[in-house]
Amino acid sequence: MPSPHKNKTLATFLALTFGAIGVHRFYLRGPFDRLGILHVCCIPLVGMVYGAGHAPNVFWVLLPVLVSAIVGFLEALVIGVTPDEKWDARHNAASGRSSNTSWLVALLLVITMLVGMTALIGTISRLFDLLYTGGAYG
Repeated sequence: MPSPHKNKTLATFLALTFGAIGVHRFYLRGPFDRLGILHVCCIPLVGMVYGAGHAPNVFWVLLPVLVSAIVGFLEALVIGVTPDEKWDARHNAASGRSSNTSWLVALLLVITMLVGMTALIGTISRLFDLLYTGGAYG
């Protein structure tokens, strides 16, 4: 029985938009993917961090989601640059179809780089601001 065909463009889009909660992992590997569940666990972790401190800084509260989102952006890049032959061997071996990636994946990769690097640089900047100046710059 052939398995469903996994679309590389859709997987890249899911990693870009919903990578923080691991939707792309569940699309590719099913509902019991351990790393996908780890992505989902960042949401209750936000509540635990918020509940642990007395009026904590919003950066510390959102840090688990930020880290999960940055990992999602990295996974979007890895998915997007994977050659079609390797993609089909890994995810579509039993589907009976082959992938033919279009220009849309290149556009998604550019958007991923723009958004992902902005998030990464902003997170690093805010982290160092809080650690070394106590938040003096914002």
